[in-house]
Amino acid sequence: MDTPFSTLIRTASHEQHTEAETSTFMGDLLGGALGVEAYARYTEQLWFVYRALEADAEKLALDPVAGPFVQSELLRLPELERDLAHLRGPDWRASTSALPATEEYAARVAECAATWPAGYVAHHYTRYLGDLSGGQIIRDKAERTWGFSRKGDGVRFYVFEQVTNPAAFKRGYRELLDAIAVDDLEKQRVIAECKRAFALNTAVFAALGDEFSSAA
Repeated sequence: MDTPFSTLIRTASHEQHTEAETSTFMGDLLGGALGVEAYARYTEQLWFVYRALEADAEKLALDPVAGPFVQSELLRLPELERDLAHLRGPDWRASTSALPATEEYAARVAECAATWPAGYVAHHYTRYLGDLSGGQIIRDKAERTWGFSRKGDGVRFYVFEQVTNPAAFKRGYRELLDAIAVDDLEKQRVIAECKRAFALNTAVFAALGDEFSSAA
């Protein structure tokens, strides 16, 4: 029996996934060595990435490859903007800036969204399944470290109110991956793009680490 694609993509990208999860910046942030400013700066970077990820969601919803993955309950941009208004104030857009690594990441996401639906799925998978899993650890740490209300302003990005059963939702998402409408060669390209997505994410962590290295 052939290995399910969801298993292939998870195992093939495990090394890159681990590297992203164990970055110095994220370790310092979750370990309490960095202040809320570092958390706010990280949230800013997420906004640029998710703006690229969700800008063409309506159009991609009609695509035979990417369409099944575009689900309204996953969209994060409104929650990110609410968090940034809480963290930075109502004029947060005026002071928000993308790091060069974030610009590269967002540009690649936008490129895939515009020209390569299967590549877009690679970025969709790495982001949203991560948010539903490890993102909950970040939320819990942020609430306890900086006093945000439970699932309230400041951590709403990590709260999927419309996903009532995350475990079941993730199972369904993996079934979508297993049924993705591409051939085996394209699946290998998607796996490579998944690895690239994790590497781009790791580069953002490294840039944030450099920015806040003196604070840790």
